[in-house]
Amino acid sequence: MSKSLSRRQEFIAPARGRRIAITLFVALLLNWLPWNGIGLALRPDFVALVLLYWCMREPARVGIGIAWLVGIFADVGDASLFGQHALAYSVMAFGAYVLHRRVQMLSLRQQTLQVFPVLLLAYLIYAAVHWQVRGYLDWTYFLGCVVSAALWAPASLLLRAFCRPRSDPNTL
Repeated sequence: MSKSLSRRQEFIAPARGRRIAITLFVALLLNWLPWNGIGLALRPDFVALVLLYWCMREPARVGIGIAWLVGIFADVGDASLFGQHALAYSVMAFGAYVLHRRVQMLSLRQQTLQVFPVLLLAYLIYAAVHWQVRGYLDWTYFLGCVVSAALWAPASLLLRAFCRPRSDPNTL
């Protein structure tokens, strides 16, 4: 590619299925890290971030079905109520599908403002299930949503860099 093209004009090739699967698996592993104390309240939902990214970038490959399947794996790994993450991720994938054309035209800062309500919707589903099962809900439950939205720009840049092919195989 010519260096005269700006980042906005750069052509982004479709991602390979293997890279999508690797990023989703790594996100699941990050979600399964043992968190405690204030770190548990501030823990971002890495799977939600990665799913949201792929649902917006590759809506034909990663959609509601993949989100539901990854949500089932997240439920099993977290030992949470079966279907909680699957429902939240499926609704979030639908929101991402609705917004994917709009978000692609925006800068990362503006994307964060568009992604936050979608993440908030997923956290509202978590909160509703938590409230039904345990009978109470604390406002600190939503801190993870704010942290996840704040991590949208770095996660998006990291995933874009991971999936970008090298321009010259002889360079590092």
